[in-house]
Amino acid sequence: MEAQAPTPKSRLRQGSRLKAFSFWIFPFAVLIGLVIWAGVSRWGGLPAFILPSPVAVAGRFLSAIQDGSLFRHASATLVEVIGGLALGFSVATILGYGLAKSSTLERLLSPYIVASQSIPIVAIAPLLVIWFGPGRLSKVMISALIVFFPILVNTIVGVRSVPNDLYDLMRSLRANRWQIFRRLEIPAAMPVLLGGLKIGATLSVIGAVVGEVVGADEGLGLLINIGRGVYDTTLVYVAVFTLIFMALAIYGSVSLLERRLLAWQDQ
Repeated sequence: MEAQAPTPKSRLRQGSRLKAFSFWIFPFAVLIGLVIWAGVSRWGGLPAFILPSPVAVAGRFLSAIQDGSLFRHASATLVEVIGGLALGFSVATILGYGLAKSSTLERLLSPYIVASQSIPIVAIAPLLVIWFGPGRLSKVMISALIVFFPILVNTIVGVRSVPNDLYDLMRSLRANRWQIFRRLEIPAAMPVLLGGLKIGATLSVIGAVVGEVVGADEGLGLLINIGRGVYDTTLVYVAVFTLIFMALAIYGSVSLLERRLLAWQDQ
């Protein structure tokens, strides 16, 4: 007896069930993590300054919101992250396009680009703080530097992945250089480019925090330094979880942008 093919209604029900399952899986995973954390902090025998309970962290989170310190430091870090991501993305895409189109320029600049990425960011962050001062500019520069390389590589790969047949087709249609760039190269390279932007979205948070830990008068990295210095572990947890939420929000925004810009792939 042959199995019947699924009807459109059954496929629609299966799709809705899958969406409902994917919606609840993240809150369920967070709940499981909180339960494990509470159990370890209560019965693990660890002192509170090493592993505070979720309740203690939540209380410290509320007090940081009430006195305004969390909003002030989080907003400073967010400005640095967005500024660094925007600067790194702009420079990396422009330079990456030039390197993808010119092998001579690539051979000329590649040693310097690779050398800049071979040095750990924590090693050059103090220099950038000295050069640009302890303000936000140095944090933006550090954040831009750490997101620069992955976006650059993805830009080069994306532009060079455009098939030559499509270039021949555009030339046969008498398309000019701007039309080829707008109608062919940008759409063809967009999936790879947005993949690099998603990587840079998370790395930009790391760059900003590294700069704040090295030297700053505001930001979540400063809160981590303060909490570490006075053994206020709950404050460190508050800053870390705020950074996680910030990275998830930026990553989700890029994912939403990717879904909007690449909607034509599903058509």
